[in-house]
Amino acid sequence: MRDALSVTSLRTRQDAIGTCRLDTVPLPLPLQAGEVLLRLDCFALTTNNLTYAAFGERMHYWDLFPTGEAGWGQMPVWGFGEVLMSSAEGVAVGERFYGLFPIASHLKVQATRIKPHGFFDGAEHRQTLAPVYNHYQRCSTDPAYQPGLEHPLLVVRPLFTTSFVCADFLADQAFFGARQVVISSASSKTAYGTAHCLGAHPGIARIGLTSPRHQDFLRSLGCYDRVVGYDELASLSATTPTLYLDFAGSPDLRERVRQHFGAALVYDCVVGSAQHSAQEPQQRWPAPHPAFFFAPTQIQKRRAEWGVAGFEQRLQSAQTAFLRTISDPQQPWMRIRHGQGFAAASAVIVELHAGRTDPREAHVVSLANA
Repeated sequence: MRDALSVTSLRTRQDAIGTCRLDTVPLPLPLQAGEVLLRLDCFALTTNNLTYAAFGERMHYWDLFPTGEAGWGQMPVWGFGEVLMSSAEGVAVGERFYGLFPIASHLKVQATRIKPHGFFDGAEHRQTLAPVYNHYQRCSTDPAYQPGLEHPLLVVRPLFTTSFVCADFLADQAFFGARQVVISSASSKTAYGTAHCLGAHPGIARIGLTSPRHQDFLRSLGCYDRVVGYDELASLSATTPTLYLDFAGSPDLRERVRQHFGAALVYDCVVGSAQHSAQEPQQRWPAPHPAFFFAPTQIQKRRAEWGVAGFEQRLQSAQTAFLRTISDPQQPWMRIRHGQGFAAASAVIVELHAGRTDPREAHVVSLANA
């Protein structure tokens, strides 16, 4: 049995999330009772991951995978990992799990609450976050898992979960009395996933705000009732009760939205982005104050009301329909770009942070043999 293992990770500057560097540290072995060592195989990189970093301090995302180094953190990513070693009964070497990982070659977890569907990491430093972030789903018992669709699932699953529960939250609140939802950064996958889900509520107009270069793409999707450029905001009705769903995180855009709609703005919902400052004072604007949407809160509410199985059934049904839509061979919504190794991951993070990515593209990075 080896008494040490080198773990390579991509660390992120907490105050400049487009800046990354590699680091290698030893991981002492053998494992203690209940510990599991996972090898990260592949993961998706989207603006959702940069949102985790942007809100890392405020929302405790940096606590998931602490580095012990001031100013540097490990960006959480959703991925598939394989059990390399296990000292936990009920978790076998070679099993495949889906969950949150650092961008690192390996991750050691403390497996607790082990069930047929998976387990939770019981490490003390992770308990400040909602349980959904600490759960590892066993692929062999996951009804959503299909080996041939691993990469699309990697991209869609965490984003669409947010889309689904965000749309459900708004509907649960009767859209706060709004008759139209104005969605910024409408070409982001979580944004158009939310618009897709809002299609179940025909009385609510879905308006996508985007840059001029993305307008044709958004119109081709058909999930928005109207697509307008940021410079065309003034063309929207300023008297219709409006809910602002913010995926852009731009204070300047928020100022323009609030000035234009005035008293017609009934709710200002911040879903988050790489550009949004977690430190930005929310009381800067008069009521309705910007309210941060936290998906796990709505998930917990619905699991209590519908039961865990009921919630998962609804989510999986909606996700399957969305996957079918975006994978339509006649008019696919998404193309997956495949990257290999830490250098590829770093390059994608720089692209995402700079806003240079094509909305039709999604990124999956593999660390196998990296």
